[in-house]
Formats: sequence, C-alpha cells, structure tokens
Amino acid sequence: MSFSPSSNQPSNSNQSQEVNQEANQEYTERLQALMQARGIPSFRNLSQRAGISEKAITRLRRGHLPLMKIRTLTRLAAVLEISIEDLFQQFSQGTVSTPSHPSQADLQGEQQGDLQGDLQGEYDRVVQQLQQQREQLWQEFQQSSLQTLEPWLVQWSAATHAAQKNPQLPAVNLIPLVRPVETLMQQWGLTPIGTVGEEVPFDPHLHQPMEGSAHPGDRVRIRYCGYHQGEKLLYRAKVSPV
Repeated sequence: MSFSPSSNQPSNSNQSQEVNQEANQEYTERLQALMQARGIPSFRNLSQRAGISEKAITRLRRGHLPLMKIRTLTRLAAVLEISIEDLFQQFSQGTVSTPSHPSQADLQGEQQGDLQGDLQGEYDRVVQQLQQQREQLWQEFQQSSLQTLEPWLVQWSAATHAAQKNPQLPAVNLIPLVRPVETLMQQWGLTPIGTVGEEVPFDPHLHQPMEGSAHPGDRVRIRYCGYHQGEKLLYRAKVSPV
C-alpha cells in the first residue's frame, strides 16, 4: 500500500485560500466598523453615498486596494471620514495578521515583500498627488475669493481714511462697499438667521440670549445675526428680551 506525501498536509493552494479568506474577513470587519461609526447600514448604502460601484467595495474587502482608482479611494475615504493615508494603512495586505505557519511564511515571504513594496510606492504617489491637489485647490479658492473681493479691497482703505478725516461722513455711504463681502458669503452658502432689530419668538436652537434667560416662544429682538452654512448651524443669533 502506498501513500501520497501530501495526503495528510494541506496543499499550497489550500493554504493560500485560507490566508485570503482570513484577509477578506478582517478587511470586511474593518470596513464594517468604519461604516457603523458613520451610521452607514450596508455596503449598498456605502456605494450610493460614495458614488462608486458595489464591485469597488468588494475589491477593497478582498485586499485589492492597489487595483482601485485613486478617485474611488478618495471618495471612499471622504465618506468614511478618514484620510487617504489611513485608508491605505488599514486596507493594505501588510496590515492583516495571518496565521504563523513556517511553511506558509517561506512560500509567501518574497511575494508579500514585493507586494508591500508596490503598495508603499503607490501610497507615496497618492500622498504626493493629494498634496499637490490640496495646494492647487487652495490657490484656486484664494484666487476666486480675491476676485469677488476686489472692489472692496480697492476702495475700503480709501473709505476708512476718508471716514477718519471726516467724522461727519454718513456711515450709510460705506454700505455699498461691503456688498462684495456679502456676495462672497452667498457664494460660500452662508445665510443669516433673522435681521437686526427683528422681533421673533425665541428658539433655543437658533437664538442665544445676551442677558438673562428666555423660554421657547418668548418675544425677543435680534441684536446680532446668526448664520447657517447650508444645513449646518455656524452661529446662533444673539437676542435680548423685548
């Protein structure tokens, strides 16, 4: 009776499958933990929020991050509220713990080293690309803002000088000079909460008493406007009792 030398030992193929399955499971659990922290209930919902395909998410869960497009990774990182650097660190194959079998390490050590080197090179390239994009976007933002503010920048210094020389100069004459600032605020999506002097029912979510206290529904007068940016509350309006 003869026996095959591999009859009692798993093949290299089986070992590789086991390692891949464990890596897939760990990547999936990491992704689910990030999703749970951001209130994302499913992979489908994640794909919808990020504007990417579910197939791309499957690639991430399988450890195929180097094969994914930079734009896809950037969108995923934004929705998960982590940096692109963190995404690479958490979903690179070098970060997954695998069973310590000497034979497995001998067979896969060189391959993993090459893959880790490729990942490091890709990681460095992405970091450099993102830094360049940040600088370019910041420059474009500054240029756009300065173009909007140009009339104010040109005239404001002369207007303040004239006001200092002539204290009787009506302040209403300065109002048109502030219009560019108002335009810039609109471009940034800022909307005021009420108008100065307006009497409104007190709302603790929108109003902040300047003195004393107020209860919801009490009549108050707006002393300083608050602001929203889109749906986000930046500052509550400061009010005083009527």
